[in-house]
Amino acid sequence: MNGASREALAAARERLDALTDSTSVDAGSLADELAAVTALLDREVSLRRVLTDPAQAGEAKAELAQRLLGTQVSGPAADLVAGMVRSRWSQSRDLVDALEELANTADLTAAQQAGKLDDVEDELFRFGRIVSGSTELRAALTDRKATASAKGELLRSLLGGRAQPATERLVTRLVTAPRGRSLESGLESLSKLAAERRDRMVAIVTSAVPLSDLQKQRLGAALAKLYGRRMHLNLDVDPEVLGGMRVQVGDEVINGSLADRIEDAGRRLTG
Repeated sequence: MNGASREALAAARERLDALTDSTSVDAGSLADELAAVTALLDREVSLRRVLTDPAQAGEAKAELAQRLLGTQVSGPAADLVAGMVRSRWSQSRDLVDALEELANTADLTAAQQAGKLDDVEDELFRFGRIVSGSTELRAALTDRKATASAKGELLRSLLGGRAQPATERLVTRLVTAPRGRSLESGLESLSKLAAERRDRMVAIVTSAVPLSDLQKQRLGAALAKLYGRRMHLNLDVDPEVLGGMRVQVGDEVINGSLADRIEDAGRRLTG
C-alpha cells in the first residue's frame, strides 16, 4: 500500500491493538466478524467504492457502515470498520486488503493471548511444506471448480484436532477465499504476520539433519544480532544439504551448506 492507504492501515492496526487489549473483546470472534466484512466488501464492489469515495465526508461513510453492519456484527467490529472508512484510501481495494489483514491479526492475537502463537507459526510453516511436497493436495486445495465447503471439509480432515484453532481458521480462509493469491504466497504472508506479532523476523533454516536445541539457540542469537531483531526459526530438513545449513531471511539467502560450497568450487574449476 502507498500514501494514504498506508497511513489508514497503520491507524487501523493501532485501533485493533487497543480493542484486543481489552478483556471484554474476544479476539477470535472479532477475527470472524472482520473476515465476514472482508468477504462482503470483496463481493460488493459498488459498496466498497462508496465507502472509500474521497468526495464523501468521512463521518457520512462511517454512519453508512454503522447502519449496514450494526445488526450483523458486534459493536467493537462495527466501530473498527467505521473508523477505517473515515480514513482516506488510495484505492478501494486497499480497504478490503486491510480488513483481511486485521482479521488475520485478530486470530493471531487470540493465539498469542492463549500462549499458542509459536505453535501457530510452526504449523503454518509445516502446512506450507506439506502442500509444496504434495502435487495432489495442492491441486485439490486450489481447484477453482471445487466449492468452498468441499475445500473446508478437506482442511477439517487434515487439520481438525491436529492444529491450533487459529491455524485452522487462517488456512481455511486463505484456501476458500484466496482473492487472487497463490496458496504459497498467502501462507508466506500469514507466517510473516505471525512473526510481526512478536516483532520478530522469520528465518527459514534448511539443514541435512535436525538441529539440537543448543544449535537453535545459538543460531537464533546470531541472526538476531545480525539483523537487530528477534528471529523466529522455521526449521526444515533436507538430506541433500550435505553439511552446514542454508538460511533464508526474506529475500536474502545466507548459504553455508557443503553442497553449495562444492558447487561453487566446481564452477570455479570449469570457469
